[in-house]
Amino acid sequence: MSTPRLKRNIPGTVIFDGDQARIGYALNKMCFSFNAAECREAFQRDEEAYMSKYRLNDTQKQAIRNRNVLELIAAGGHPYYLAKFAGIFKLDMQDIGAQQTGMTKDAFKAKLIAAGQ
Repeated sequence: MSTPRLKRNIPGTVIFDGDQARIGYALNKMCFSFNAAECREAFQRDEEAYMSKYRLNDTQKQAIRNRNVLELIAAGGHPYYLAKFAGIFKLDMQDIGAQQTGMTKDAFKAKLIAAGQ
């Protein structure tokens, strides 16, 4: 007899577990498709049709429209696959760090520089 596993709770952090993987399957599959240039181009030509092709839910679609990586993670996105999405829009790790901290990119960069001194 196995005992049920307790879910970890880290405040402010979405744990990517089996439940999140199931929720984000379509989103992650779509982002994985961006490995191919023709898929990136198809997405950029008609985002709505491309999201519908992969059957994203309304929450995932809105997070894509918002270009918000944190919303995408909450909607089941895995950071590895979301990097494919972020790359289309030239979002780098500092853009994502700024989103995570609620800062502008310039303020986030200044915080990084100050922390390194």
